[in-house]
Amino acid sequence: MNASNQNGQWPGGPAQPGALQARRASTFLRRVASFVVLWAVVLGAVFSGNPLVANCLFVLLITAVGVAGQLEFYGLVKRRGLACFKWLGVVGGTALMWSTCAKCLSSAGADHFGDFQTGVLACIVLGLCVRQLIAGLNQTGLTAISTTLLGVLYVPWLLNFIQGINFFPGLGGMGKYYLLYFLVVTKLSDTGAYLVGTLLGRHKLAPRISPAKTWEGFIGAIAVAVVSSVLAAQIAGPYLPGMDTLDALVLGAALGLGAVAGDLIESLFKREAGVKDSGGLLPGIGGVLDLLDSVLFNAPIMYLYIQHVLARP
Repeated sequence: MNASNQNGQWPGGPAQPGALQARRASTFLRRVASFVVLWAVVLGAVFSGNPLVANCLFVLLITAVGVAGQLEFYGLVKRRGLACFKWLGVVGGTALMWSTCAKCLSSAGADHFGDFQTGVLACIVLGLCVRQLIAGLNQTGLTAISTTLLGVLYVPWLLNFIQGINFFPGLGGMGKYYLLYFLVVTKLSDTGAYLVGTLLGRHKLAPRISPAKTWEGFIGAIAVAVVSSVLAAQIAGPYLPGMDTLDALVLGAALGLGAVAGDLIESLFKREAGVKDSGGLLPGIGGVLDLLDSVLFNAPIMYLYIQHVLARP
């Protein structure tokens, strides 16, 4: 049963506008701080002077974030009353992230990043089918396979595109700077959406999914993403090979749109499960998915733009 009422309020009665705004601001600031700390650690590992240390820390941190996010997703599935093979999904997702990292660091490099992931995902699908075969005939088999696979695709598979950006072979070792650019633009887009929506928001964007989102905030997200993208391209030009002003404009708009879409998709999952936050790992903030929503959606956008536009010969 959905925990929110028809007006989008959560249990406990309607909050006063001032108190509600203060609560949202506090939660937003804590989430920004948590995001900065989390990705500062990841980027600290990436920019470590020792390649072995950098690579080991990077994959361990990505794995930890992926496992935590995947467990939260399966928690939402359970709250929705649906079946899933939670631990098989987590094992498969971890294998996907580790094997992809090993592939990127191998002598063959990351040239066939997408093909390799497809092969691993095929093994996961086959494993889930065998698991259901062992379980025998039941009424939740199709649901369990579907929800488990979605958990693998939504968290570790999308996170893997961050590995793809970091280890991209056609950037002359500059993938880590594109990773920094990607994270900065994505989070500034979230910040722009919140600030503009809070100050000027009047028209609801998707009231049934996320009552606090407004069209003004949506425009703010796109505008801040575009401006920050262009500024980043100007400031870090030599470290972002292949990017010009037109690329910065296109990528800024794409990442701004992706950040809003990613936020709304995660909000939709939470609404269906009847919860306000994806988890309680971060008290007063929510879960890991609450910090990753826009990053998960934007990672493949960034990777594919690098692959098909910026790194083309």
